[in-house]
Amino acid sequence: MSRKLELLAPGGDVEAIKAAIVAGANAVYCGLDIFNARNRASNLSFDELNGVLRLAHEYGCEVFLTLNVVILEREIKSLVKLLNQLVNTTIDGIIVQDLGVFNLVKKHFPTLDVHASTQLTTHNEGQLQFLSKVGASRVNLSRELNIDEIKEMTAVAHEHDMLTEVFVHGSLCIAFSGQCYSSSVSVGNSGNRGRCSQACRDEYEVTNVGTKYPLNLKDNSAYFDLPELVEAKVDSLKIEGRIKGAHYVYTVVENWRKNINKFVETGELYEDDSNLHKVFNRGLTNKFLKGNLTRDMFIDNPRDNSVNYAVEKNNAIDVVQIQDVRKDLYNDKNAIGATLEDKVKGLDIDKIAITIAFKATVGEPLTVVVTPSKDAQAVFEVTSTSLLREVSEKAITSAELEKRFKGVITPNYELLGYDFSDLDENLSVPLREVTELKDRVAFLLNGSKEVIKHVDVPALPQKAKVAEKPTLSMLIADVADLNVCDVTDADIYFKLPESFKKRDRKYINIFLENPRLIPWFPAVLIGKDYDEAVKVLEEVKPARIVTNNTGIAYKAYEMGIEWVAGPFLNTTNSHALVTMKESLNCAGAFISNEINRMQIKDIRRPENFKLAYSIYHPILMMTSRQCFFQQTVGCNKPAIEAGCMLRCEKATTITNVKGVSFAVDKQKGGYPSIYNHEQFLNMDIVTDLSHLFDEFFIDLTNIGGGSKEKADKVELVKHFEKLINGDITVREELFTMVPINTNDQYQQGL
Repeated sequence: MSRKLELLAPGGDVEAIKAAIVAGANAVYCGLDIFNARNRASNLSFDELNGVLRLAHEYGCEVFLTLNVVILEREIKSLVKLLNQLVNTTIDGIIVQDLGVFNLVKKHFPTLDVHASTQLTTHNEGQLQFLSKVGASRVNLSRELNIDEIKEMTAVAHEHDMLTEVFVHGSLCIAFSGQCYSSSVSVGNSGNRGRCSQACRDEYEVTNVGTKYPLNLKDNSAYFDLPELVEAKVDSLKIEGRIKGAHYVYTVVENWRKNINKFVETGELYEDDSNLHKVFNRGLTNKFLKGNLTRDMFIDNPRDNSVNYAVEKNNAIDVVQIQDVRKDLYNDKNAIGATLEDKVKGLDIDKIAITIAFKATVGEPLTVVVTPSKDAQAVFEVTSTSLLREVSEKAITSAELEKRFKGVITPNYELLGYDFSDLDENLSVPLREVTELKDRVAFLLNGSKEVIKHVDVPALPQKAKVAEKPTLSMLIADVADLNVCDVTDADIYFKLPESFKKRDRKYINIFLENPRLIPWFPAVLIGKDYDEAVKVLEEVKPARIVTNNTGIAYKAYEMGIEWVAGPFLNTTNSHALVTMKESLNCAGAFISNEINRMQIKDIRRPENFKLAYSIYHPILMMTSRQCFFQQTVGCNKPAIEAGCMLRCEKATTITNVKGVSFAVDKQKGGYPSIYNHEQFLNMDIVTDLSHLFDEFFIDLTNIGGGSKEKADKVELVKHFEKLINGDITVREELFTMVPINTNDQYQQGL
């Protein structure tokens, strides 16, 4: 593993990639028009990708391809086809979210280097171990981490021969990446599929503290934190912005390049960050990195702040002054644009046109000469081992050679034609040598790499269910709800918090005193909270757990504890199940609630593997490390304190300009979260797909309930048990008990 300080730039289209290259990026990340999490970017065709690879590598710049979305079962064939193409390119790495891709690559395409996307929400050391086990070579850490946490995570990553990336500039999500479902819930466009509609940038009714955009964060900039990042031994400094244009990419990358170069050479920073304020920004903040989560991380304007910044910096007050500032800013932008235009002049990604000539003279070897049209590309020739001899029949003909050399052209080249002018008639060499010549030409055109043969990935078989009939399971989060245990034999999961008091045995004692309860671990566990969650595993030693956090999954695997993947691991295909079972001995998984009936029914379970699905729960839209109350009902604290997680239990609502309200909920020991105004209630799947599932699940916690009337939990359990046992007459009663409900996600899918 090589370790260097890499500047990693976004490339939403070819021009942005060229801009990144000339600005001094060490690497760029870009996407094709499929399987990537920036559908709004222009993205590349496969031919353009190959041209970009050739151009970037000429300048010593690496290229990483984003395949950072969850994959549906019906897309596996298309994904495999793409992977078969990628192995014969010079791509430097692929960026992956879906756990199924890890297994596919490890088994069938091992020459591809796999990077874990920020969508995998990586924030604790167990997750690094998990990702190392499934085959990641580098990890993009969660952007919510502070510098001390980044330093600790990077040290662990390096112990496992993995590199770390940290976002240092660009837009910030207020939600933990991979754990935001707001777009999916509200408009059917999932962020886990690259279709985020940016609900966090939406306008809402004016809140109590006077804001219209209570979820809108400023942009991230760690420009002046470079020394701390270097000290933390971070490997890659990543700039966000694949939906931004070439001008933005060039400006930001060039400024960061100057900063890095000066710091490396002198130990001092390039203090001038003025150009960073001349391109699109919402204001800049480094508060996540500093671990200082204050209200001034927000800005009540989701649009470009560059003019406002220039006006404020120049103390422009009257109309004339403001116009002058605007004009100067416009001129500065044009000057940067002109510099960029000059630098990229002459850069192209066009295919290299070649001619293939054949020379055949009796007593000489058969010779193939490949002549590129570009002067910079060397002419090369290959020759047969045997000498050509005269024959009366079965001579080598131009038609035979053209047929045999069909398909030798790689995506980097365009064949202008064949030249047979020096091909004498009635000559022959063994046909196997003609094939060897073709393979040699293919090798040279493939950058002197062996052409990897196409791999067929067989469809996975459907294994038998673990349970003959689906059973009911349920989740509680309060010992006050233990009375539900008295009315059912169902599995009872107990939800652990996202934050723990140090050395507090409260939850350990709950499980020891109530051995029927099965621990349910949350998606996000950072720092000491992860350590405390591990202690629960170590002291309780449960027979089985459900975890939404891959770090806890790894620890359970290490300890020999049976673990089931929770619904927030976003499982949408069979190969993800295989990855978890084969690499980490997973015993079962909840299938994502984002996918619909047709997308679910094709999923194939591994042997002795349990499939579960949640049919009733509050609908999480987003979870954040930042505080939602600073911008809504207000908070007297200037910044989030360590005790906020443990003590705060505020709740409010926000209402968008369409009049739809959402519950803002903060449980003791939990992160601030936003929930849909409707509960998820999907009774259709019980009728549709009972033959696929071993377990249907209901969430009986009060989380996300907002001001809605609480249903009688004992009665809910009784009704749901009747439902899964085939009594459809209870449907109307359940609709009455849960009047504000939806199963839209099940209907529309991804």
